[in-house]
Amino acid sequence: MDRILRGVMRYRHTDRKTMVEQFIQVKNNPVPKAVFFTCMDSRMIPTRFTETNVGDMFVVRNAGNLIPHSQHFLDEYTTNEPAALELGCVVNDIRHIIVCGHSDCKAMNLLHKLRDEKFASKDNRRISPLRAWLCTHAQSSLDKFQQLELAGYHTPLIFQSETPMRKFIAYIDPDDRFSIEDKLSQVNCLQQVQNIASYGFLKKRLETHQLHIHALWFDIYSGDIFFFSRQNKRFIEINENTVEKLTDEVNRYYS
Repeated sequence: MDRILRGVMRYRHTDRKTMVEQFIQVKNNPVPKAVFFTCMDSRMIPTRFTETNVGDMFVVRNAGNLIPHSQHFLDEYTTNEPAALELGCVVNDIRHIIVCGHSDCKAMNLLHKLRDEKFASKDNRRISPLRAWLCTHAQSSLDKFQQLELAGYHTPLIFQSETPMRKFIAYIDPDDRFSIEDKLSQVNCLQQVQNIASYGFLKKRLETHQLHIHALWFDIYSGDIFFFSRQNKRFIEINENTVEKLTDEVNRYYS
């Protein structure tokens, strides 16, 4: 806590003035570009690795960058994530939703262990809010991953896209660069696209292409960031050789 307090004091003498000026600029004309869902992992700093600034994104963080499927909510029982979707995409007319997973995700490492029925038992879930959260809202990701596992990791997976009639195909880590748990993390990232599309209040905007859902994945130890390319059916590293093609794809598919 001492480090945080001293950090606040450094901020007061360095960045505070510039940030306040930026707050004033966006106060009456906010134009956020994306709702960004990512993990609460302390190593994930999305505004830094996307070089975004004050007012550019709504950032929502939780354990495992999960967006619960709408089937889990009845009447007024809901959680922060769908409320954030409504606030961002309906109230503030944001046109892009980004889900960003990452390597060495502690939540995904735990989810992989929850394949064990005893470890994932109701008694164990009752003493662990994290296990309960993952068992409830990430089971679909685990089911999808087990399809991949049974097929030897090389068979493509099929995910529902923005509308029920639209699907996309995904090859998960075809070059076998990452660990089993990281493969699960990538599957989980794509599963959230399907979960987001389940919300009725987004249906019209998704069907009329006024709203688009993207997936990113961050490799903690290399600093590389990957964009899921529906054209290439896989996560593609964003770098000097790929950025123009990925930009063209985004403009073509999501404009």
